[in-house]
Amino acid sequence: MRLKPPPLRSALAACGCALALGGAALAACPELAGAQAQTTALLHATFEPYRLGRRATLQFEFVLSAPAGEVPPPLTEMQLRYPRGINFFLNDLGVRRCAEPVLEASGPAGCPPDSAMGYGVVETGIVLGGTPIDESSPVTILRAPEREGHLALLFFAEGTEPVVTNVIFSGLLLSAREPFGGNVKIRVPLVETLPGAPYVSVLHLHATIGPEHLTYYHNVNGVSLAFAPQGILLPPTCPRASFPFAAIFAFSDGTHALASTTVSCPRGRAAQRAAPRRRRG
Repeated sequence: MRLKPPPLRSALAACGCALALGGAALAACPELAGAQAQTTALLHATFEPYRLGRRATLQFEFVLSAPAGEVPPPLTEMQLRYPRGINFFLNDLGVRRCAEPVLEASGPAGCPPDSAMGYGVVETGIVLGGTPIDESSPVTILRAPEREGHLALLFFAEGTEPVVTNVIFSGLLLSAREPFGGNVKIRVPLVETLPGAPYVSVLHLHATIGPEHLTYYHNVNGVSLAFAPQGILLPPTCPRASFPFAAIFAFSDGTHALASTTVSCPRGRAAQRAAPRRRRG
């Protein structure tokens, strides 16, 4: 499943995303307040559909930028901190698990369909002979067996041109301090290109976690029935300061970049939780 990311500049500008070194991001991550980033980052997040107390898909994206004619250092780790009341795993997403050896041998097609949790597109780049070269690769997000006592994810990126390679990177769901409810910590491996050439740099990722584009299967009396999972349950009320997100990016040269954004509370009818149906006597 290939997803086309929206026009990045207009999407980020319309949603008022914060620059990487903004004060909100530093306040959210005091342990990195002294880090000097040479790369800037933007973060965007939204829910679709967006109604409190209902199920939704989380859409998020980030872009990493370097001076003109350059690419950021290779990304080695990303932490995505999400709001309280949002739980990726207290739902019917990823009801089965995909083991990493299976993913390595057969790709997402070898994993149980009910282990898929989302899809995306990652754009990477390298500079060869002074010329920047970009590549876009589809990404599949799958539920993995628990690791180190934490719920886990696997990300599968399929590269085709100019670097033909499949890259698997893993994520763990960890706790986070207020005002966040959790933290997805993702380790990104270094990807080689040509002998003597630099490692691949991540430039842009657009991804979803939720029922959008997902199809599961349920066996009923020997018949396989297709259905869409319900997705992430949004809380019935919106925090006073909206839904905050923040991201920490770590690079191979030891630098960091920070980004933050918020999803504003919905207005009007979208802000009202559906009233329970009355039972007829």
